[in-house]
Amino acid sequence: MAVGTEGGAVYFVTLPTLTLLEDKTLFPDEILQSVPDDYRCGKALGPVESIQEHPRIGSRLLIGYSRGLVVLWEQSTRVVQHLFLGNQQLESLAWEQGGSSIVSSHSDGGYMVWAASGTGQRSQQPVMSTIPYGPFPCKAISKILWRTCESGNPFIIFSGGMPRASYGDRHCVSVLQGQTLATLDFTSRVIDFFTVQSAEVPEGGFENPRALVVLVEEELVAIDLQTPGWPTIPAPYLAPLHSSAITCSCHVSNVPLKLWERIVSVGEQQSPRQSSAAWPIDGGKNLAQEPTQRGLLLTGHEDGTVRFWDASGVSLKPLYKLGTANIFQTDCEHNDSLNQAGEEEWPPFRKVGCFDPYSDDPRLGVQKIALCKYTAKMVVAGTAGQVLVMELSDEKSEHAVSVATVDLLQDREGFTWKGHDRLAPRNGPLHFPPGFQPSVLVQCVPPAAVTAVTLHSEWNLVAFGTSHGFGLFDYYRRNPVLARCTLHPNDSLAMEGPLSRVKSLKKSLRQSFRRIRKSRVSGKKRLNASSPSSKVQEANAQLAEQAGPPEVEMTPVQRRIEPRSADDSLSGVVRCLYFADTFLRDAAHHGPTMWAGTNSGSVFAYALEVPSQEKFSERAVEAVLGKEIQLMHRAPVVAIAVLDGRGNPLPEPYEVSRDLAKAPDMQGSHSMLISSEEQFKVFTLPKVSAKTKFKLTAHEGCRVRKVALVSLASAGSEERLENCLACLTNLGDIHIFTVPSLRPQVHYSCIRKEDISGIASCVFTKHGQGFYLISPSEFERFSLSARNVTEPLCRLEIARLQDTSCLSNSSTVTPKLPQANGTHVPRGSEGQPSPSDSDRE
Repeated sequence: MAVGTEGGAVYFVTLPTLTLLEDKTLFPDEILQSVPDDYRCGKALGPVESIQEHPRIGSRLLIGYSRGLVVLWEQSTRVVQHLFLGNQQLESLAWEQGGSSIVSSHSDGGYMVWAASGTGQRSQQPVMSTIPYGPFPCKAISKILWRTCESGNPFIIFSGGMPRASYGDRHCVSVLQGQTLATLDFTSRVIDFFTVQSAEVPEGGFENPRALVVLVEEELVAIDLQTPGWPTIPAPYLAPLHSSAITCSCHVSNVPLKLWERIVSVGEQQSPRQSSAAWPIDGGKNLAQEPTQRGLLLTGHEDGTVRFWDASGVSLKPLYKLGTANIFQTDCEHNDSLNQAGEEEWPPFRKVGCFDPYSDDPRLGVQKIALCKYTAKMVVAGTAGQVLVMELSDEKSEHAVSVATVDLLQDREGFTWKGHDRLAPRNGPLHFPPGFQPSVLVQCVPPAAVTAVTLHSEWNLVAFGTSHGFGLFDYYRRNPVLARCTLHPNDSLAMEGPLSRVKSLKKSLRQSFRRIRKSRVSGKKRLNASSPSSKVQEANAQLAEQAGPPEVEMTPVQRRIEPRSADDSLSGVVRCLYFADTFLRDAAHHGPTMWAGTNSGSVFAYALEVPSQEKFSERAVEAVLGKEIQLMHRAPVVAIAVLDGRGNPLPEPYEVSRDLAKAPDMQGSHSMLISSEEQFKVFTLPKVSAKTKFKLTAHEGCRVRKVALVSLASAGSEERLENCLACLTNLGDIHIFTVPSLRPQVHYSCIRKEDISGIASCVFTKHGQGFYLISPSEFERFSLSARNVTEPLCRLEIARLQDTSCLSNSSTVTPKLPQANGTHVPRGSEGQPSPSDSDRE
């Protein structure tokens, strides 16, 4: 290997030992002896910018210096074979495949072609010199390639060279063949690029490159060079998750084959200009079995898009991209204009890659997603209170989107919204390509960000909540059913919104001082033990300790949890919504219900009158408040779930009617599991009497961030299933509890407690796996199940340069145990992974 330095010297080292070959070292003084005096002029050659081996004669090296001098050096005889006396600052070099010509790129945005097979030892002038994007000053061409082609003109591929004044900030790679020029415009900095062609090219043959692979700062892009138009080859892996910042995610397990095929089909129709060629990078053998289940990971993004990913295997493969910005009046049209340059535009830019971090309007951000995998209906809720009800269609359509407004304040006086305005929908019929198409737009008033959403496609209902309240909408009849305001009189911060800049510093300081004063007063009261009342209380406590049973002394020490004040800001935020067919009014009759939990520990339960399928068009859905529960500790309600008579979670809509799940037990009494940030509590229905609870904050000193009911299968038998409650805390730990008894089972460290964004982005699957973001562009996958483990298993055969005892000719890649964000237990003797083993997407 040859190494060029800043001082102009070239050193040679052996591979793989990296031993320096001192006798082959080439210093610039040895080169200057062959340089004519009029070119030398007392100036140094500068740093070595490029070293290229002769394509036919391995002992000859082409060495380019920053000043512009290019030297053809014969290593065996240590003689300068040829000098190319360039005067423009050099950036890179490339050989023509036969070795008869070279091409050099320079700092002025031009490149030169030199004849290397001439009779003389010096070349004063190049055969051809051009500045592709001149005549105005251009930026440097940092790298250039020359690839011969059997069809005629060679490919000349280079990065940079853009007109400095107009397009100096563009990240471009240009492909030139004859008179055909394409300027590939990327949205992140170009790191490197190379072409893919046959490894061995016979003498006098042609390279015929199949593809151009470009590594940019945020993604890897492959271009098909054998198809007219040079289209992009879709990437089977390494697609940029953060093409726009991820704002939410949702996982759908056991996707039906029919829905899967429809999503794949509409995704392929989205990119007709993409190449059908195979991915040009190959090698290695996949040893993992084909996934038995189809899993979808849906990610919502800041620019209003929802991306569908194939999460069945180790890597995430993009399937389909859904955009919602075209429904609203925004300035997004300029993005489409960049995709294809006009015929007369110069340079002929072509937008390449899917990384686009710029959002035209922050109100477009997707906050919540819900998908029914049996009816292909989906709900997308955003930052400006927009709730879109969508349905999958295999055909393109042109129709108007119905707009409905739901006032969550219910004419409550004294509240003025100070945040952002709502997004104005477009008027008239709109064109929608095949895919998910909106049918109804529900606009919350005030237009605050949607904090919770749930969909029940069998009842044609969608429920949504914001920081002001929650609403229920019948998307079949397209009319609102219910609107409930959850604001407390002191909830002034809820009226400012996440994008507001008018939050009062004075008010927040005042509230902080009030809390400090209150805590000092309460502390003084506790210290005043000389009062008669305190002495009476102390005596009563001593009597209670003497009279109490001995088991009381054995209870574990619990941390004291101060009750939260009812007038805390943002207490009306709706944290969760839930539909269930259960017993609410009495123990003899069950029916549709809706549950809502808020930030102040309030739970609202509504009995729903849902007509039969035949009478949907005749009768409207009605909602009646059945229960209103206030948790004593007033901690935010994270999740609500109803368990049937056997303690199993209720099935999803259509699962029972389509024989995809067992019917729930309606004979025994149902239970309701309420998960707050501090504890889990099970109530009996319909009386709503406490059955059991577990105080997580009191015992462990942590708070609940994410919970989910998961089904864990035995490693020995798939028929042995256990329903458990999985909980992720603010410390990054995962706790598993039995339901409905709430007995702690296991406890794992999963995410670093300092990784707040990773904890907030975590999403559980129904079969005991989970995803969380370890960076803006990477998902980490973990498994809590002994049976359902997704791990990379592959073999990569490598031809070594030398036979070394420490390296084998083939290696099997298995999941690495230590990870940056997690503590992992080594595998047991049976080879089964521990529940905290993880693999990276």
